[in-house]
Amino acid sequence: MLLLRILILSITLLCSNCIIAMPAQDYLPAGSKFNSKISLPSSSLGFEIGQRHVRHDQLKSYFYQLAKDSERVNITSMGTTSQQREQLLVTISSSENLANLSSILSERNLFSQKKGQLDNQKSDKAPLVIWLGYSVHGDEISGANAAMIVAYYLAANTDKSLTEMLANTVIVLEPSINPDGMDRFVNWVSTYRNSTDNSDANHIEHHQGWVTGRTNHFWFDLNRDWLLLSQQESQHRLEYFHQYQPHVVGDFHEMGHNSSYFFQPGIQSRTHPLTPKRNVDLTTTLSKFHASALDKQKRLYYSEENFDDFYYGKGSTYPDINGSIGILFEQASARGMQQETINGLLTLEFSIENHVTTSLSTINGAWENRKQLKQYRSEFYQQSNKLAKKEDFTGYLLHEGSDKFRLNTLLSKLAQHKIKVYPLIADFEFEDTEYQKDNSYYVPLAQPQFRLIQALFNQQTNFKDNTFYDVSGWTMPLAMNIESIPVNRTRRLKLAKQAWAMPSTTKPNNKSISAYGYIFEWHHFLAPKLLNKLLNNNIKAKVATKPFTSLINGETKQFEAGSIVIPAGIQQIENWQETLISASNSAGIKLSSISTGLTMKGVDIGSSSLKPISKAKTLLLGGAGISQYEAGEVRFYLDETLNIPLSIIDHNQLRQVDLSSYSHIILVDGDYQHVTDDTAKKIKAWVKQGGVIISQKRASLWLAKQEILRARFVTKEQINQLFDDEKLNYQDKESLASRKRIAGAIFQVQLDTSHPLAYGYQQSLLPLFRNSNLIMEHPQQPFITLAKYTPAPLLSGYTDKNLVNRLAHNAAIVAHNVGKGRVIATTEVLAFRGYWHGSAKLLANSLFFSKAFSAPYK
Repeated sequence: MLLLRILILSITLLCSNCIIAMPAQDYLPAGSKFNSKISLPSSSLGFEIGQRHVRHDQLKSYFYQLAKDSERVNITSMGTTSQQREQLLVTISSSENLANLSSILSERNLFSQKKGQLDNQKSDKAPLVIWLGYSVHGDEISGANAAMIVAYYLAANTDKSLTEMLANTVIVLEPSINPDGMDRFVNWVSTYRNSTDNSDANHIEHHQGWVTGRTNHFWFDLNRDWLLLSQQESQHRLEYFHQYQPHVVGDFHEMGHNSSYFFQPGIQSRTHPLTPKRNVDLTTTLSKFHASALDKQKRLYYSEENFDDFYYGKGSTYPDINGSIGILFEQASARGMQQETINGLLTLEFSIENHVTTSLSTINGAWENRKQLKQYRSEFYQQSNKLAKKEDFTGYLLHEGSDKFRLNTLLSKLAQHKIKVYPLIADFEFEDTEYQKDNSYYVPLAQPQFRLIQALFNQQTNFKDNTFYDVSGWTMPLAMNIESIPVNRTRRLKLAKQAWAMPSTTKPNNKSISAYGYIFEWHHFLAPKLLNKLLNNNIKAKVATKPFTSLINGETKQFEAGSIVIPAGIQQIENWQETLISASNSAGIKLSSISTGLTMKGVDIGSSSLKPISKAKTLLLGGAGISQYEAGEVRFYLDETLNIPLSIIDHNQLRQVDLSSYSHIILVDGDYQHVTDDTAKKIKAWVKQGGVIISQKRASLWLAKQEILRARFVTKEQINQLFDDEKLNYQDKESLASRKRIAGAIFQVQLDTSHPLAYGYQQSLLPLFRNSNLIMEHPQQPFITLAKYTPAPLLSGYTDKNLVNRLAHNAAIVAHNVGKGRVIATTEVLAFRGYWHGSAKLLANSLFFSKAFSAPYK
């Protein structure tokens, strides 16, 4: 291989415009023999791996060709992405194993066993399962390229030792976890790549525009979604992950170009306490195989630094809470074909070779330690019931009385994680509260997924090491704003024998020809989707700003403020009832038909307290400096979940846009110093003329500086003053920085449920997610604050007590008039990572009810 490299270098020096790359076999161990009938990647691609960037369709084409050539390879289509790219799962094993794959997976699947217990003898004889996932971040492209070489090696290698290994091993490859992001990146690099390779780190090839290939179609980081399951790519993958139940999972990434190569274990003190120590020990054992393989090639690498194993939503940590050994690999990235670094010239080819090397060392290490890995997985689940018995409670009671959608969404996520949840078949009284059977469910701790249940429900706030690479709190019931109660007794708790399953859709509404009008309640999560559909079809609707009671089917029913009324007398289009019935049935929302405008109590239907609602035309400001993640979260919630159109405009283009055609502007977190003074003045004038602006985090701070938002913020100097650093040494620098940082935690706020922006919320206490230390002071003026922190606000995750105390009693969301317009500002992330259903609705309320309140700032 060394002679080949010298030859390639010599040719390159003679021909600077030539593009040279190693043949696929030269990435692989020397001396291996290959079946000549198995296609090389170059035969399908038309070029060598590393010679140029591979598109997803080219990658897909090669894998289908490989499956056609080799009886060791099987292709499964897990589903498609939002941009209709196929998600491939490539299973490689002996032909005998592939022929019996269904029965092999079924026999070793603990979730199909009685009481979730595996037969140890069968488990020992069952094949070792290794899962290798590549390029979850689409611009970390060396992984996807490496996947093709690894697959070729496993399919074509004729060595006896490999044949023996495949007879007892099932290897699963996910060649491109993020196909949409992958192609976004490849198109960028291909567009700006020169004919002559350019290693200048400043060249545009290495600097993507807004949005980068790291994210999927909705600009979500899929490597944060394994636990949350907001994206369809993650949902598709998880189904197969739990079918295969791998012993080892390799997760292949890239990092900054001036780094070298990382493999786990990471910083061991930052491992989640629910992860068994044996997991870290086995990770360390496998790391010696990676080190040995990289040593042979004289490659730089490191371990036990920088990265942690805490947040279970990543590809290298989700396996850890599911009986597997998850391993993170990080390769320094050229973010193009080649780039100058502090370690010399870094090429795509070099990066691919490192990932190939550690892919094979993972397989080799797992094979050599197969007995220990199988034993670990078996013991991991056998311990579940014992661990459950040590707890001082038996399980969690879930209750949500008014919104089936949020409740079913939570139950669905638990089911996808193979957590069994049981419906109540009788009302249950616990701690002086009656929980009705139709709205209550029970999650027993004593089941195989005990540890994962704890990971999802845990509200831990104190940790051994308080530095976090990602979030420290993600408690799912809090995110969904679902009541979750630890239950310490099961006496009189009557449960269904079968676990919960998603109910079939129903059509609850029928047309009433004689109806005076219809009403639907706003506490349903999809109520904004229904309202938007009606407004887009020119059906007129009003929101009740005061409660009232009407007679519905002979029974009195109270409607809270925020209820949506569709009076028949003001409709001006034909067949409006058919559209209303169809839309409400699609959303699963019950309509109440009224026969008169005279109510039994409260305001009547013709009252001026029922305000007409206009459809929103919303602009989201994007571009350089703006958080693509928060923009993606808002986009996903409004566009994908509620089907509300969202115009995304780069701030550089805003000066050319007529803002008068927009009703709302949304500003997410970002660095707004790039926004020109003229653009800022234009936005301010638009708000004063009647526009509504909604802001998150640093966007709120920017609005305050522009004197659009009347709010004061705690300064960095004031934050620093909270911490005594006088006696600290240099080694305490990182620890101090982590104390001043809120990486991601859950806080409780007091919501003013009488405010129109809080319509649909029946409880005043609401969990919000926060991942910055930006603090907004509580306004002195009344009626401005929509939500403020409680006296002891921290619910889950880590935040230094000094910051917690500083947050207490201060504002989380404020809203006030600006001339004829409104400004609604928060320091939180209202639709965090697509699963934070509890507060996302405040965004929808801000679109539809922003003119239903008036709070002039004096």
